[in-house]
Amino acid sequence: MIIDEKKVKRLIAYFIYDKQGIVDDYIIYMLCALKEHSSEIAVVVNGKLTSESREKLNQVTPVVMVRENKGLDVWAYKTVLDYYGWDKLVTYDEVIMMNFTIMGPVYPLSEMFESMSARDLDFWGITMYHKYEKGDPFGTIECGYIPDHIQSHFIAVRTPMLKSIEFQSYWNNMQEIKDYRDAVGCHEAMFTKRFSEKGFKWDVYADMGDGYNNHPILCATREMLEEKRCPIFKRRSFMQDYSNIIHDTVGQEAIEAYDFIDKHTDYDVNLIWDNILRLENQADIKKNMQLNYILDSKHGTDISEVLKKKRVALVLHFYFEDLAEYCLHYVQSMPKEADIYVTVGSEKKKKIIEETFSVLENNVKVILIENRGRDVSALLVGTKDFIMDYDYVCFVHDKKVTQLSPQTVGAGFSYKCFENLLPTKEFVQNVIRTFEENPRAGLLTPPPPNHGDYYITLGLEWGKNYDITVELAEKLGITVPIDKKKEPIAPLGTMFWFRPKALKLLFDQDWEYKDFPAEPNKIDGTLLHAVERIYSYVVQQEGYYPAWIFSEKGAQIEVTNLNYMVRGLNNAVFHMGPGAGNYEDVLITTKRAFGEWRMCRSALGYLEGNIVRARMYFKNESGFSEENSFLAENSVDEVSHLDNHEFLYTDLDKLGVIEELRWDPGEVGGIVVRDIHIKVLFQNNHIEEYTLSDAVSNGVMVDDGLVFIAPDPQLYFRLRTTGIIKKIVVQCDFMNSVSTQCAQKIYDKIGGKKPFKFLKKVYRKIKKVGK
Repeated sequence: MIIDEKKVKRLIAYFIYDKQGIVDDYIIYMLCALKEHSSEIAVVVNGKLTSESREKLNQVTPVVMVRENKGLDVWAYKTVLDYYGWDKLVTYDEVIMMNFTIMGPVYPLSEMFESMSARDLDFWGITMYHKYEKGDPFGTIECGYIPDHIQSHFIAVRTPMLKSIEFQSYWNNMQEIKDYRDAVGCHEAMFTKRFSEKGFKWDVYADMGDGYNNHPILCATREMLEEKRCPIFKRRSFMQDYSNIIHDTVGQEAIEAYDFIDKHTDYDVNLIWDNILRLENQADIKKNMQLNYILDSKHGTDISEVLKKKRVALVLHFYFEDLAEYCLHYVQSMPKEADIYVTVGSEKKKKIIEETFSVLENNVKVILIENRGRDVSALLVGTKDFIMDYDYVCFVHDKKVTQLSPQTVGAGFSYKCFENLLPTKEFVQNVIRTFEENPRAGLLTPPPPNHGDYYITLGLEWGKNYDITVELAEKLGITVPIDKKKEPIAPLGTMFWFRPKALKLLFDQDWEYKDFPAEPNKIDGTLLHAVERIYSYVVQQEGYYPAWIFSEKGAQIEVTNLNYMVRGLNNAVFHMGPGAGNYEDVLITTKRAFGEWRMCRSALGYLEGNIVRARMYFKNESGFSEENSFLAENSVDEVSHLDNHEFLYTDLDKLGVIEELRWDPGEVGGIVVRDIHIKVLFQNNHIEEYTLSDAVSNGVMVDDGLVFIAPDPQLYFRLRTTGIIKKIVVQCDFMNSVSTQCAQKIYDKIGGKKPFKFLKKVYRKIKKVGK
């Protein structure tokens, strides 16, 4: 069917989900652009919607529906289709189902609509995912692999297909969609294949062609925008799991796309920042956006006009009397227009600074503070009366690490901080220029140390400080995501450049010296260490981002060190460990090798001695997450065969309303669950019980029960009643009938596919020969 774009009657069903019920302006921008090319827009929101956001939506369309957060986008679209009914839907030339996961447009939508309307099609999309034949990573795709398909963030369907029995039956009989795996496997991945095989014609507007990449809108974003004039891009481009991008690219995609959008289109990039800074983890944003500023320390920029309008200061906390000249060397890098504040804990130190710093042209003020709270209180208490008068501030402190030997290790940490913050006047000029040119940059910090005893910092950035940092975040009202598995982009040396207004939330706490622990202080796990890590989350909460900053010398050293370290690890893995491969392969095989070597995991749960632990995940409005999970344990006499063991999960009411359970009987393949009985006690004392017949899993039903060949066994139980749960008791009869190594080999051999008949045969054969 060819459409006359000038007379087109088009309905757009637009799906939104936001855990806070907020509709960001990027959505309104998209809807306003769509309104010019549609007869009607129906917005469906899963979950909740704030009154302010409803008002924003109603300015675009009166048709706004809020429904329970079930079924993801699939059932949101079905809700719109059901609302209009087939008699009315078939009167439209085109019905478009699209969602909030795409941003734009960066070009006039008229280009796309005019081009696609002229093509004789039954359905079409903007972008496609290319065939992936190595298997089904979701475990839900009917054909066992990912076929070519239109991505479901935008699918347009025309009248002939709207009228067809096949299309109407498809939606009338749409199965329940429990999670993302179902949404992809049961709808998105198969929709195009299913209807193309029924004789309906399809195409996409922008594509890089076969062989270039399976997922070009994420892995060739700039090319799609620049070469194919794709009008949209994925918000996920700027915060996806970095392993997704480094597998297929060098990591350039997000920053190249962002630069193109910023410099070559009219799209306001603040729409991007407003959304991702509110909702996404800063570690993901930093990696994808390559938030590293490498600045010249030999050639500066003229900032004389900036300094006429903006106020700049340096705050130095001085403690070690023998480091006055050392500090002066770096303080001299500040422009003469900058104010210098030095906090000290005694009159003697005050005199030392006044004498040593008398050579400076700057306005220098020495502040006498209490010796409590160290450098943290020096900043938060010592400067709180004036810090908000400044636009850009550098905070440093003299650093002498006495607990490490040799002392050159600690001295190297100090060098890394100072040389990446205040190496020269020219460098400081470039820092100020960087703030001016990047209005969302709120905190510029040296990278964390990784030499000597500090090597463990990489991967252990939280140390003992996660819980106390989360506690502080709650006290401050911080809502941006903090994840124990994702590192804070924090100044772990407590030295950094910042915009005071980006830390306003922290200074507004009106700290006092008594708020901080008295000396002697522990080297980890205190409020001081929590504040050290909270800086970056405060910045993000205020709508700014944290980033790393380097001098060119600092970057040279960092690149050498990281390359040396990774190469050393790879040599050990390649020659003494599981062997070579790409990053993901090496990571997976190394984890597996360590798991076998340590003998810390049995085929059942998490084994330590004679204790087995099994994890239960709880799905609420924010979905499944590690935070919404609990471990329970039971003692065992032998690992190979367990009968009717019981796991108890309590104190669950703090999770809120629960919709679904996921129980993991272990982490590796080879487990057979012969029977399971789950008793759920709700807050209102209502009790529900579930058995194996109620479970959806990634296992295979064979003779003895539910067999898990694949690693990470999972059983899902959809609750008949959603509500607040007090406790859960799990009684399970399970055993290790197939060895972990054998199960892994089978799984690897079939490439993660799930040909059930094949697995059943393999399992029975293994059992027969006693393998």
